[in-house]
Amino acid sequence: MRLQAFSDNRFVIGERETRCALGKGGVIAAEDKCEGDGATPLGVWRLRRVLYRADRLERPQTALPCRATRADDGWCDAASDPAYNRPVRLPYPASAETLTREDPLYDIIVVLAHNDAPPQPEQGSAIFFHLEKEYYKPTLGCVAIARDDMLEVLRRADAATTLEILKN
Repeated sequence: MRLQAFSDNRFVIGERETRCALGKGGVIAAEDKCEGDGATPLGVWRLRRVLYRADRLERPQTALPCRATRADDGWCDAASDPAYNRPVRLPYPASAETLTREDPLYDIIVVLAHNDAPPQPEQGSAIFFHLEKEYYKPTLGCVAIARDDMLEVLRRADAATTLEILKN
């Protein structure tokens, strides 16, 4: 399955169109992506795996690798650290994002294949596909959709599923 997110905040799931939120910095060519710029990288990104909050929802139905997040799950965003753009255990000595947030944004996280093979310093970390903030407020570079839409995506997703980010 191919998913598409457009810079005008349209999101296409198969034949159905809905809304999405993208980075507050707009969309940018993947090669121009910089840590902290708030931009969503253009390109085609494979869906790697799913992380979900077991204390807030049941395991999503999906063929993708899937596991519940733990209270000490983090994601390193320190570009000079060897674990940059990789999962870490908190507390972590370098800067790292907490994956168990108070808000529902990370109740479901789909890890995208952006800057991960291997991660290049300063080219962006934690570019996830996750749940939208109220009223589709812009993200810090991720793609976000409504919970029901995400659950539909995950039911239909498999190892070949990609998310294409496009500029109109």
